[in-house]
Amino acid sequence: MKRICVYCGAHPGNGQTFARTAANAARMIVAAGYGIVYGGGRVGLMGIIADAALAAGGDVIGVIPSSLATREIAHDSLSKLYVTDGMHERKLRMTELADAFLALPGGYGTMDELFEALTWRQLNFHDKPIAVLNVAGYYDGLLSQVERMVRDEFVTAKNRELLWSVSTPEEFLERLAFEA
Repeated sequence: MKRICVYCGAHPGNGQTFARTAANAARMIVAAGYGIVYGGGRVGLMGIIADAALAAGGDVIGVIPSSLATREIAHDSLSKLYVTDGMHERKLRMTELADAFLALPGGYGTMDELFEALTWRQLNFHDKPIAVLNVAGYYDGLLSQVERMVRDEFVTAKNRELLWSVSTPEEFLERLAFEA
């Protein structure tokens, strides 16, 4: 089964927009025939992703460092849960298990995971699609910074294309199908 790695926050964010989008994205990913790999937590957008995907009958694999298993409350109803020794092993395992990456809103951890996957793609460690789901303009600032990096010649125009920006889960899944 093909799997999409979803990076997202251990907090739900403010309001309901992010939570609704996360649940909708999970249901759509499952409906499109993909499994989900994610950070393994039961809280925040992570928990919403897992619960919505499981409720839709999806295969959900969590990967969580032992040091976060209590803080992020490891989800105990997943198809499979890997507990790793640390963050490096977590990110490597998630990359190995996934066929594509989708970043929803999140904090420093989400950015770390997103940029490590993106850097590994740039360095040809993998060739898997990577996208940000730009919910309510959440990633506007980041995308502006990426454009600045291209203008100032720290990132090539070719490598800029490695990061997709999508507005809806449907757009991501359509683009993924087109790439296949």
